[in-house]
Amino acid sequence: MSETTTASWRTLLTQAHDALRASVAGVGGGGAWDAATPCEKWSDTQVLQHATGDQIAFAAAITGGAWPSEDPFAPSGSIEGDPRAHLATGLDASARAWATVDDDAEQVPVPLPQGPMPASLAAGACALDAAVHAWDIAMATGQPSPLTPEMALPLMEVATQIVEPLRAYGAYAPALETGDDADQVTVLLAYLGRRPV
Repeated sequence: MSETTTASWRTLLTQAHDALRASVAGVGGGGAWDAATPCEKWSDTQVLQHATGDQIAFAAAITGGAWPSEDPFAPSGSIEGDPRAHLATGLDASARAWATVDDDAEQVPVPLPQGPMPASLAAGACALDAAVHAWDIAMATGQPSPLTPEMALPLMEVATQIVEPLRAYGAYAPALETGDDADQVTVLLAYLGRRPV
């Protein structure tokens, strides 16, 4: 991968984790966790449950540890306790797992149907999941977009390598068209089936 090199995949993953953490921290009270999101039929709480479960699943695939206690693709919409603490559990597990992966590992287990991938692509897949759900939560709660052009470029490179097979599983909606003048963030979101706002 030209953009998500062995020297940069750790940075990209950290940026995506930070974006998700910041979006969750920015959710206010007054029913904000019940707000509808760009993920069709899912509330903020359900997106958080899904995103946290996905991070735990990546960690479990790498380490052989515990998998999510709840199906990330059928989130209940109910979290006991602080949502931020709930997310921290997943992000901490993910970060610890990725710390055990060599920079240039050729076969990293992932919780995706494609099977093991090179470290840069596997970490990129994990980062893509965190980043897009950070955007979902931010948009649902009136926050600025956490995605930057610097993140969008390598994430788009990852997306074009992994997303198409995942659409059949309902992980991503069909891609949307963009104009020729669309910026990198818009292109990424549209490719993932999200309409930038």
